[in-house]
Order: sequence, then structure tokens, then C-alpha cells
Amino acid sequence: MQTLMNTTAALLTVLGIFVVLALPALLGLRREARIDRELRAAQEGQNSSSKPTEPSTATWYAEGRRSKKLVSS
Repeated sequence: MQTLMNTTAALLTVLGIFVVLALPALLGLRREARIDRELRAAQEGQNSSSKPTEPSTATWYAEGRRSKKLVSS
């Protein structure tokens, strides 16, 4: 009877450690899936608009600065 209790305690300990180690990864996967859904929904909403959007001047300037940095380094 004592052996069964030791085995059960060891099994529960291993399962507990597994849950503690796997939980962050599972939560990260869930978060990534939510972000992917939000991005898809935003892209579908953007594609459904009839008027194409122009980037703002600030965005255009920042993109130019970024590409120059990449080329010069």
C-alpha cells in the first residue's frame, strides 16, 4: 500500500512539473492565435474598403529613413 502511495505521489509530482513547464508555451500559442485572428480581421476590413489609403507623411518619412539606414550599414 505504501508503494502505491509513493508511486501516485511521484506521478502527480511529474505531472505538476510538466504543467508548470508547458503552461507558458500553451498561453503563448493562444496569444499568437488571437493576434493572428485580429490581424486577419483587420486586413479583411482594410481590403473591403473601396478607397485605397495613402500612407501619411510621417509614415513615408520613417520608411525612407529606415531603408537608408539599412543600405548604409
